[in-house]
Amino acid sequence: MTGLIWHGTQDFQSFQSARHACDQGDGLSGYTWTEHDPREGGVQVLNDPRNNVKVTTELLKVQGGEHGGSWAARIKGEPLNPGIPSRTSFIFYFGIEGLGGIDMDTDEDENGVEGPIKFSGSTPDLGDFVIRVADGPDNNAVTSGPHAHAFADRIGKTHFVGLRLPAGDVWKSREHIMNAVLKHAQSVIAPYQDPAKGAPDPSFVLQLPDEVYSSSNLYAIQKSFDGEFQFDVFFESGSAKHRLSSSHLDGGVPAFKERFSKKFNEKFPLPGGASDSLTAFSKAITSNLLGGVGYFYGDSIMDSSMTHEWDEDETSEGFHLLQIGAWDNDFSLEILKDWINLIDEDGWVAREQILGEEARSKVPDEFIAQVPSYANPPTLTMAVTAFINRLKTFDSGPSDADLGLDHGANSQVVMEDGAPQSRDVYLRNPELAQEVLRSIYPKLKRHYDWFRRTQRGQIKQYGRRARSRTEAYRWRGRTETHVLTSGMDDYPRGPPHAGELHLDLMSWMAFFTRTMRDIAGYIGETDDEKAFVTIEKAMLDNLEDLHWSEEDQMYCDVDVNSDDESYFVCHKGYLSLFPFLLGLLEPSSPHLGPIFDILRSPDHLWSPYGIRSLSASHPEFGQGENYWKGPIWIQMNFMALSSLYKVYAKEPGPNQARAREIYVELRKNVIDNVFKEYERTGYVWEQYDALTGEGRRSHPFTGWTSLVSMILAEKY
Repeated sequence: MTGLIWHGTQDFQSFQSARHACDQGDGLSGYTWTEHDPREGGVQVLNDPRNNVKVTTELLKVQGGEHGGSWAARIKGEPLNPGIPSRTSFIFYFGIEGLGGIDMDTDEDENGVEGPIKFSGSTPDLGDFVIRVADGPDNNAVTSGPHAHAFADRIGKTHFVGLRLPAGDVWKSREHIMNAVLKHAQSVIAPYQDPAKGAPDPSFVLQLPDEVYSSSNLYAIQKSFDGEFQFDVFFESGSAKHRLSSSHLDGGVPAFKERFSKKFNEKFPLPGGASDSLTAFSKAITSNLLGGVGYFYGDSIMDSSMTHEWDEDETSEGFHLLQIGAWDNDFSLEILKDWINLIDEDGWVAREQILGEEARSKVPDEFIAQVPSYANPPTLTMAVTAFINRLKTFDSGPSDADLGLDHGANSQVVMEDGAPQSRDVYLRNPELAQEVLRSIYPKLKRHYDWFRRTQRGQIKQYGRRARSRTEAYRWRGRTETHVLTSGMDDYPRGPPHAGELHLDLMSWMAFFTRTMRDIAGYIGETDDEKAFVTIEKAMLDNLEDLHWSEEDQMYCDVDVNSDDESYFVCHKGYLSLFPFLLGLLEPSSPHLGPIFDILRSPDHLWSPYGIRSLSASHPEFGQGENYWKGPIWIQMNFMALSSLYKVYAKEPGPNQARAREIYVELRKNVIDNVFKEYERTGYVWEQYDALTGEGRRSHPFTGWTSLVSMILAEKY
């Protein structure tokens, strides 16, 4: 693992709030990938007003060898306000868990190292490797300040430490590195306790101790600067035999940025006349989504004993992958396959993937244990459907065989400037696409069957009548006030009851069935395809029979009262839109008009900023924790726009003209508000205020909020 820590040296207090992992409480005025491609690298910009520094990191990946290739990173900074000092200290660290080792090749010196610094190491996964760190040509150190003469031998040098951490502790690197700096600082400052002497300048005190313990598995190096700075880090894989230098970054970063812009304009074209700032915004939120993809491993904690009395009768990634798949189909498939591989033998996959101690340290205790009867909206099916649609519409041009490039699923085109480019291998080769779908189909079907088995609702009881005797569903794991498993945590529902039926889950299951039908048809599982067609019809029939309230003219949840009678639980909001949001209704449906009435009414869901989650006229609007009781969520607006664009504004029907009008207005409202708030705050947000449009809660939130790039390009 590698990481970067930095702090200001203008005072001692800045060290206590040293930057490490980006967190919304850090007080940064913006941090974003401006460009990022998982195959090539990226550029990230962080604005730190507390320490008056703008930090830019530039990363290039160089493929080759048998262990994932090499990479080079440039970290550079400049004052946000040139009129005031910008004094900063940066600590780059790297460590390994498990088998392997790292050694410091550069000769140690108790006063620090001048010039480049080099390490070598080896692990079973990485093979042999070298890590080098080199300064830029114009760096300046803090050379003046109290007691500068006493520290002359250490000023301007690279300081270091090598630590031996217990197994499983390398993820706590920040804590150990900061302790090493503090311990050294205490010894350095001890002779200056007399107030008459005054303390030395923080730049001379807050330093690593320049010592290496035997068998160290964590190394850190520290560089301190006055004003603008630059330093480069190189990771060279032994099997790739690369020899990287600063010149690779000098020429490679501009070339990468040019390629990224060209590809972005092809993948997510903006409408004519779009401003440069809107283009930069769309690039940034897409890049942040791509840059946020990580590889995680470890164990999960499960609690199979957790239950509620209304559950005792029974034993979000999809949105992200829509956009990742539009950018890089093959990369999205790798992620999709990893997610599907998490499905266990029963067909269950945990709602939250909290893997290992590091991940658990960031999650409240009450959310850590996962219950194997609790579900989550099957949004991954959206990613599978999107892949199939890309297969059906892909214009491959000349085949790989025609070009002499047919080297298998992991091959890539190497451009003239040496940069790799995805060739959409799975789209260009239908046989490989079939192979992928066949490989994921059994587990996905097992997951589908798990939903139908464990989330089944009751039909025969409570005087209910429906054309199908089997297709009804309810979320397990709810409380009196929350249905976390639905994803719409505090959205109003009826009282918990073993006989309740949930409209959103019924809709998700119909959508899931349609996806399974499409996969089965594509891979030639004709018997399964026919079965899914039958089940889908039964679900859509029961959607009407069980969930449409003629009196309320809306789709609703269903609950059971104290007299054991079934009744509708109707709350105008996202829930009541679900059959429309997932495109389950025919364009000729008589229910589409009443849905549009609710959606387009300013008294209910319509706002200048997007569709609200709950009617503004609802008594619970904006109340309580106000998570799904009014705020605007971009993924839900994306679903609405997608259904309008692909179905209701496209296909003939009595509401087609109205659907077109709503689409145009809603698209503009969503884009304008998210962009306005991005320019105002420097971030995109988890949700937006239902009355003002202001960003709310987590930020930056470039998961599903990054779908605005898809909306801009009208790629649904």
